[in-house]
Amino acid sequence: MRNPIFSIFPSENFVDLGLYQFGWEQCAPAHLFGPAARNHYLFHYVVSGAGVLNADDSKGICRAWQIRSGEGFMLFPGQIATYIASKDFPWEYIWLEFDGLKVREAVGRTGLSPDNPVYHAKLKDSKEEMAAEMAYIAEHKDSSPFHLIGHLYLFLDCLVRSSAQTFAPRSKLCDFYMKEALSFIESNFQNDISVEDIAASCGLNRSYFGKIFREQIGKPPQEFLISYRMTKAAELLKLTSLSIADIGNAVGYPNQLHFSRAFKKVYQMPPSKWRLENGFRREPL
Repeated sequence: MRNPIFSIFPSENFVDLGLYQFGWEQCAPAHLFGPAARNHYLFHYVVSGAGVLNADDSKGICRAWQIRSGEGFMLFPGQIATYIASKDFPWEYIWLEFDGLKVREAVGRTGLSPDNPVYHAKLKDSKEEMAAEMAYIAEHKDSSPFHLIGHLYLFLDCLVRSSAQTFAPRSKLCDFYMKEALSFIESNFQNDISVEDIAASCGLNRSYFGKIFREQIGKPPQEFLISYRMTKAAELLKLTSLSIADIGNAVGYPNQLHFSRAFKKVYQMPPSKWRLENGFRREPL
């Protein structure tokens, strides 16, 4: 039996679509994982065999789904789940954990949800393409991050197409508001801006703006602004020799302590340690 494949994606910053971990495993009979919850979307495709998914639905009620070869299951951020391989026909599966600004809308188009987490392909060719993209990612962990993200886009496209769901297009007005809001953030994140400022740039009050922003982007505007600033900070830590204080100031945090706290909340380590592990190293004089 082949050894399982498990890989952690390098800590690159991809805002629209990012990869966190991925792998492949031929499970032992009755192999169990969980109960656990992820911070991101986690999709398993069952190559062969069968098993059971136990997961909380949208009301927090634990439900069970039987899943077999050629099917899959999506776990959603924060959803508590346990999955168990069949005793007689244990499953072999490939998995990807991913997230990003484009993911919520794309997954919504598949029809998958905490109440309906089981993937049933409606287009065989697209399903096979999707499985091939997943296998490619799992087997090419040493490829460049951009190369793997390219295949992640192809996977997501195949996932949506193979589900063949049809949904009404998003409101053109909401699209306009989100474009204006994201453009304002991109141009002004280094300044002392607030959610009220972003809402005002769209001509909306804060309450209504916050509601549609969360519906379209998947997180509150304040959380997104912090995440965006920390992504930019990580780029500067990796690509420049600027001091921590200068980087904090460049992303809208004139107080270095406040910047370090915000960075640690997003990356689970202070910026100085993150730079040592991931970024720029000053050459000795």
